[in-house]
Amino acid sequence: MGVAGLGLSGLFPAWAQSGTPGIRPELSGETIALEIGRTPFTVGGRTGHAVTMNGTLPAPLIRLREGQDARIAVTNTLDEDSSVHWHGLLLPFQMDGVPGISFPGIRPGETFTYEFPVIQAGTYWYHSHSGLQEAMGHFGPIVIDPARPDPVHHDREHVIVFSDWSFMHPHRIMQRLKQSPDYFNRQQQTLAGLLAGEGQTLQQRLTWAGMRMMPSDIADVTGATYTYLINGHGPQENWTGLFRPGERVRLRMINASAMSIMNVRIPGLPMTVVNADGENVRPVTVDELQISVAETYDVIVTPAEDRAYTLVGESIDRSGMARATLAPRPDMEAPVPSLRERPTLTMRDMGMADDGAMDHAAMGHDMSGDGAMEHGMRDGERAPGVALTPGVEMVVPMPQDRTGDPGLGLDAVGHRVLTYTDLVALAPNPDPRPPSRELEIHLTGNMERYMWSFDGRRFSEQIEPFRFARNERVRVKLVNDTMMTHPIHLHGHFFEVVNGHPGRHPRKHTVNVLPGGFVRFDFTADAPGDWAFHCHLMMHMHAGMFNIVTVRPLDGDGA
Repeated sequence: MGVAGLGLSGLFPAWAQSGTPGIRPELSGETIALEIGRTPFTVGGRTGHAVTMNGTLPAPLIRLREGQDARIAVTNTLDEDSSVHWHGLLLPFQMDGVPGISFPGIRPGETFTYEFPVIQAGTYWYHSHSGLQEAMGHFGPIVIDPARPDPVHHDREHVIVFSDWSFMHPHRIMQRLKQSPDYFNRQQQTLAGLLAGEGQTLQQRLTWAGMRMMPSDIADVTGATYTYLINGHGPQENWTGLFRPGERVRLRMINASAMSIMNVRIPGLPMTVVNADGENVRPVTVDELQISVAETYDVIVTPAEDRAYTLVGESIDRSGMARATLAPRPDMEAPVPSLRERPTLTMRDMGMADDGAMDHAAMGHDMSGDGAMEHGMRDGERAPGVALTPGVEMVVPMPQDRTGDPGLGLDAVGHRVLTYTDLVALAPNPDPRPPSRELEIHLTGNMERYMWSFDGRRFSEQIEPFRFARNERVRVKLVNDTMMTHPIHLHGHFFEVVNGHPGRHPRKHTVNVLPGGFVRFDFTADAPGDWAFHCHLMMHMHAGMFNIVTVRPLDGDGA
């Protein structure tokens, strides 16, 4: 059923309404006005309260042009402070929109005007950086058209915003996770499944139990409470994007979820990836890709037949899916695939070389007096710089470079799946200098206590920021010592993911770090100021996996 049939079309901006061919931008030009407020939001026949901009979920599409000056006036009508962060945009740090770091926030009843030059092109988005407002609908897409001819030819485009929605207030979700981290995990392994030979051996099951972990812990918050949305529409509402057979259709995909990594596919229709995080890449054709929270991918599809196709956004733990339709005419539908079998974590996700039973002695298994569990290196060697606190559940013994992995649960699906090693920058990397030093940062946590951190220290513990000299070139190695996947986002900069294509490493602002693995990126600290650096899983960020990247000297410092 389309939106018109539900009588809800006023809740969605024009670009997000079903069956709208080639809707042009809602907000553009030199001066743009946004108003943050509360709006009733209906999905699946239930109504809740959303935090919106200009009364819509998602917020209006902002369309800018490379080379223009943007002036965006944001008025806060809430009874609490708010903000807008321009995710992936390169701008002065005072305009980045992170309260307490780059500006004081927007007080109730006040207006803050963001002003910055637009020096890039591509697909981006914007969202609140105040409290948990983003999880309640405070997000929207940005498209920046290039000043020069676009190397990506297309006949039509659709913006596709994935998100997750719960009628449970995000503060309540956070409280539930603190009380019982597996509260939303309704897919736990059962005795019947074990006896039937599903998943793991008895020895492996006992090993996991000894660590107070579950191999089904893929996502903290699941389809038990979330409805997965595309452009604000639930699966029953079936958002539809139109095409004419034979057209090259550009889908600008943004994962604006609070906590949900999505596996995206269009059965029967290959996708050619042409852009990642706003930066053009050499075209690579796949059948599926995993889009982590806060990432963007542009793909080209060319539907040749006069029929409908289903666009599937399946949650990483396969507890639910977002669903939409691409079709030549409104009100067409295609078969919707069933949810696939849920994935489970393996010893590889723990940084082990294989899936065999774990040797605790080899891992340096130790229980400290305060109950924190450490899985250290051989001979008790510890990862440099990691504070072994109650918030550190383990340190992986043999982290692996997993940039060639397709993502949890996608290694045996029988079709082509995108990996980071597939991404090759279309243009040469702008800074050819080799890094002058390497910084290793560990992603740490304790699932049982629901504590998340960098190097064992939460942001609330007044940790030291990551300091960089202006214009220095650094290789950063992110080591994931947890059993969760973490999308790590750096504000104000792009970095080059080291993936075996030197000189054309893909430039990104968000990188997904798989459990037990590491990702390296080369980074030029060319933007002076103080910048947020954090996991983009909202509950992880608020539980402590957050820090500041400080780049000095500032302009005018005289240094």
